[in-house]
Formats: sequence, structure tokens, C-alpha cells
Amino acid sequence: MAFEPRQTSLWRGAAAWARGALARVESWLETEREQAPLWAPIGLGIGIVAWFLLPDRMGWMAFCCGALAIACLGMLLPDGARLRRMIVAGGMLACIGCALIGGKAVLLGQPPLARAVFTVVTGEVTALRPVPAQKMVRAMLRPLDAPGLPAMIRVNIAEADVPAGLGEGAVIRFRARLMPPAPPSVPGGYDFAARAYFQGIGATGKALKPIEILRPSTAPPPLRARLFAHIRQQVDGPAQGIAVALATGDQGAIAEADAEAMRRSGLAHLLSISGLHVTALIGAVIFLLMRVMALSQRAALDWPLMLIAAAGGALAGIGYTLLTGAEVPTLRSCIAALLVLGGLALGRDAITLRLVATGALIVLAFWPEAVTGPSFQMSFAAVTALIALAEHPRFRAFAAARDEDRVRKAGRVLAAMLMTGIAVELVLMPIALFHFHKAGMLGAFANLIAIPLTTFVVMPLEALALLFDLGGLGAPFWWMAAQALNLLLLIAHGVAASPMATMLTPAVPSWLFALMIGGLLWCLLWRSGWRWLGLGPMAMGVVGVLLLSPPDILVTGDGRHVAVRTAGGGMALLRAGAGDYVRDTLAESAGYDGPLEALADLPQARCSADLCAVGMQVGGRRWHLLVTRSDMLVDRASFSKECAAADIVIADRGLPYWCRPRWLKIDRRLLARTGGIAIDLDDARVTTVRMAGDAHPWIVAPRSHLRRPQL
Repeated sequence: MAFEPRQTSLWRGAAAWARGALARVESWLETEREQAPLWAPIGLGIGIVAWFLLPDRMGWMAFCCGALAIACLGMLLPDGARLRRMIVAGGMLACIGCALIGGKAVLLGQPPLARAVFTVVTGEVTALRPVPAQKMVRAMLRPLDAPGLPAMIRVNIAEADVPAGLGEGAVIRFRARLMPPAPPSVPGGYDFAARAYFQGIGATGKALKPIEILRPSTAPPPLRARLFAHIRQQVDGPAQGIAVALATGDQGAIAEADAEAMRRSGLAHLLSISGLHVTALIGAVIFLLMRVMALSQRAALDWPLMLIAAAGGALAGIGYTLLTGAEVPTLRSCIAALLVLGGLALGRDAITLRLVATGALIVLAFWPEAVTGPSFQMSFAAVTALIALAEHPRFRAFAAARDEDRVRKAGRVLAAMLMTGIAVELVLMPIALFHFHKAGMLGAFANLIAIPLTTFVVMPLEALALLFDLGGLGAPFWWMAAQALNLLLLIAHGVAASPMATMLTPAVPSWLFALMIGGLLWCLLWRSGWRWLGLGPMAMGVVGVLLLSPPDILVTGDGRHVAVRTAGGGMALLRAGAGDYVRDTLAESAGYDGPLEALADLPQARCSADLCAVGMQVGGRRWHLLVTRSDMLVDRASFSKECAAADIVIADRGLPYWCRPRWLKIDRRLLARTGGIAIDLDDARVTTVRMAGDAHPWIVAPRSHLRRPQL
């Protein structure tokens, strides 16, 4: 009892402090009441992302229970409190998001092929896409009379092997080696398997000649395919692929060198049909309709011109979205444009962050899997940054129209464009580093010329060329469009050649990415001074990225390709003849942009036709690496001695039990469970592609009946 007064005073003090803190939070949320609904898609997205990050049903159920528990805890707060409503809504939305993506995966996903097979395929072509830059045609097929194959497969057909009569609806027969859709080769790589699962693709492969047509296609090619072929006939040279991409959204005709230059210069967004293209088209349609209708006195005086023009623009936007394949950036832009047009028709200011949030909710409701892709993230992040900057009072005052001479006005407009470009580049940088391990540093300056050139020169010229092609008179406009596109490519290659064009990093961990994105959203979605608290997590994330240690060893999921960091900071490959895709994947995951050496050429390497032993001085100690190079049988006596002397042994086949390195044995059995591996020798840390017990439906379970080891 002697301590009772003190306990009572402490309890009362804590309760009073809690009530005061809640009152201050409520006061702040009252000033931010217009911004609170913007967090609804964030709550839904957290649940979707959790489903991708957690490995199995128990994890997904635990997350849903935890989210609902948070919602229940929110119910303990006072009635009518905004914080209570936000916590309850956030918990429920997170649970809904996890259940939504899980339900779609169960109901609509396509399980992958269990194992690679070499077979004769008879199938009906459901879609056909030419890829001239790679000299092939990509076909989607529905296999016929093949119970062991998935419902949909994708095959590549060399241009020289394409038979007459191939098109949508055709039935063809060919031989092919079909594979399950590829998972990431190394940690941080592109996960095609997850994307293919939601696209309905269960297997991929290459069709081998001869390709027999059992039933030729009788349906005419779709409009998009005809437009693709028509533009290729009208434009020659490197500009051809860009012209096709701007009109149809199909980037298959762009040469890899030009595509890489566009990426490094920060101009790749021009190739993806998004807000810039949809807005330009809708704006042009509205402008033309308004001018044409204004020619009639009766229409100008009696008709609701803006409403009619907005309806015409909406129809044009929907048609353009369908024509270009309805990708996520195009869908987002089309939805946003329709909401803007609806707001304008009602006489309201529609270009707000609530517009972006509404578009995000619609996309997530129908395509929840898009939230983990760079297209969704970059598209919504860029638009959010632009609108948040435009709503800031200081920027609005700087960009507002005023009486001034033309030189000052032009300078202010350029400064405003540069500020928006820099803001977008900063917002997109963490997303680009996470997905692509590189981010453009000079994109804001390149876009000062590229965006006006594309919006006001290239796209109108292409539209006029297509219009005049109806009468066979479009050649002059195509020539002018090609010259403008050549200028665009000149800018892209010039900027990309700069050593400051890109920033490279190794694979960024998910928690660092989440830290940066969380801080970024906090800064963008609130308006009061408390928004700048988000700079703390952002700064921590940036410092974490800068301090990332690149991996010393990378092993692809099949074990065939190994990359080792050299003493001078370079990278060396086990198989010097590896293809460009493998080389680029390994270099990007390691944050390296230089030439790749051959492992056998290193002075510290000792290689034969079957084995390669490499010494590495890392982390204050000497590491010994042993890698197999062939499928030939190696003498047990010599090989067991080499295994015992090595710290790490890597093979693309099963290693025998008597091969016992000092630290780590990586063979086909281990890689079947883990996928690709990255090793940081400084911290003796191993990162794998696949989580232990990963039960996502696109994961191909390891086979228990592996072939016998060959060593």
C-alpha cells in the first residue's frame, strides 16, 4: 500500500499523456482530412504485397488475422475519431488485398509445366506478335489433344521458319522443347514465372522447323497488327521501331542498342503508352471537336460543346487503350483521363491526388498482381509526384501566369519543366534501382527536349501521316516524323554515352525499398509540415543503398553460369561464351557496368577442361572456390582432394556425398530448392532467389528423382 499513490499517479499521468497525444493526432488529421482517403490504395496494396512476400498459406492467414486484429484494436479508440476510422479501414483493406490476390491466383492463374519436355505440339494460335528486332515471331498457343500440357503456351518462331497462313485462329504442328516460365536467374532478377502465371502462360519454348500448318488462318489480322506492319513499311532505319511503339505500344521493332540508350537517358517512358500519349490524343480530339463544332452558329450557341468534346475524347482514349494492348500504364492513364473528363463535364477540378487514388483502387481491384511490377509503381509514382508538386503553394506561385516579357516567361517555363523533371527522377529512382539496379541521372535534362519533341512534333506528325495515308498522301509526314525521331534517338544516345548517365547498385533488399517508398509516400500524400518526417526513412534507405556491398559470387539457378568479383572490382564469368542475356543479368545484379572477363584468364585461377579453382582475397581472409566446367567424370581421388581444399564448391549437377568443402556446397540439389544464389564473402552472407517452403503457385516443386551424380 505504500506504493499505491505513486502507482496511481503514474497511471494517471500515462493516461493523460495518451489522451493529449490522441487529441494532437486528431487535430492534425482534421487539417489533413482531404488527404486521408489517399491512403486507401496503400492499405490495399500492402495486403497484396504481403501475399507475394510471405511464403505459404500459414503466412497469408497469419497476415490476414494480424490485419483484422489491428482493425479490432482500432475499435478501442474513441467513437468518431479519424485515427480510429483510418486504422480500422487500413486493417480491413490490407486483409482484403491479401485475400483478393490469393483468390485471383487460385481461380485465374495458370500452373506452370511440371518439368521440361521435348514433344510435338499441335495447337491453335490465339495471338501473334512479330518481334523484328530479334528476328522472330512470338505466338500464344492453345494446345489441342495434349492433356499433359498447360492450357496456354508461348513459343518463339524464327522469321525464316514462319509458314504461310500463320495467324490468329490457325492450327499448327511443330516440335519444341517446352520449359516452365523462368524464375529469376539470380537474386534481384526479373521474375517472369510470376508474371506468366497471371498472364495464363504455363510453358515457353522455341518452335523447331518444319512448322506444319494444319488449318490456315482465315481471320484478317487485328487492327494493331495491321498498323504495326503499315508503319514499318512507311518508316526506315532506327526510327522505325520508335514510330511503331508510339502508335501501337509494341516495342518489338526497337533495336536493343536504341532501347538501352532510351533507358540510360531516362527516355524509356516515352516508349510505353502512358499518360503523355493518352493525354496528347484526348487533348487533340477535344481541341479538334471544339473547333469543328464552333463553325456552326447553332452548335456554338445551343449545344454543350465541352460535354460533347469530352465524350469524344473519352471514346478516343478508350479506343487507343484497347488498340495498344491495355497495359497497366495505359489503363491507369485512360481511367485517370475518364475521371478528369467527368470532372470537367461536371464543372469540378478533377486533377487531384484523389484522382490518382481512385485510378489505383480500380487497377488494384481488377489487376492486383500489377502492384509488384515496375510499370504500375513508376506510373503512379510519377503522376503522384507531378500532382503533389503542382499543388504545393510555392511551386504554384512560381508557375502561375503573370505579366512579363517573353524571355522571362520562357525561362520560367523551362525552370518549371526542369523542376518537375527532377522531382519525377528523384521519385522514380528507388523504383528503378530496385527493379533494374540502375537509375537515370540526366533524364530531367533530356526530357526538356524529348517530351515537347514527342508531344508536339512526333505524335501530331504520325497522326497526320496515318490520316493522309487514307488517300495515299502520307509520305511527306512520315519523312518529317522520321527526322524528328532520329533527333530523339540522337539525344538518347548522346545522353546515354555520358559516364554520369546512370547510377548502378547491386540488388536492393526488399526492406530497404519498402523504407524508401514508405517515406516517399508520407512526403507526397500529406500537406502539412508533418509530411517532412518521411525524409527520415527516405534518408535511411538511401544511405542503406549507398552502403550495399556487391556480391562476390553469383550463381544462376541452373548452376551453369558463375560470376566472380575480381580483385580490381571487375567481374569474371565461368563460361566466357555466355549469351548477352546472361551476361547482362549477372552484371546488373552485381551493380557492374564494365566488360566481363573470363574466369580462366584470371591470374589467381587454375583451370582445366573439367574444373576451375580460384583464390579470392576478401574480408581479410583467403577464400578458395572450386567450380565444375564440364559433364565429364572426374577421378574421385583427385576431386575429393580438391573438394576438401575448397571453401565453396559449385556445380551444375548433383555432387557426391564425399565432396565436402569447408563451408558451402552448391549443386543441382541445393539450387532446385533455393534458385539462384548471391554470396557476399565480407559478411559470409548467402542470398537466394527462393524462400524456404515457398508455396506460391508458380513455383515448380523440386523433383525428388534427380539423376545420379556424374562425378
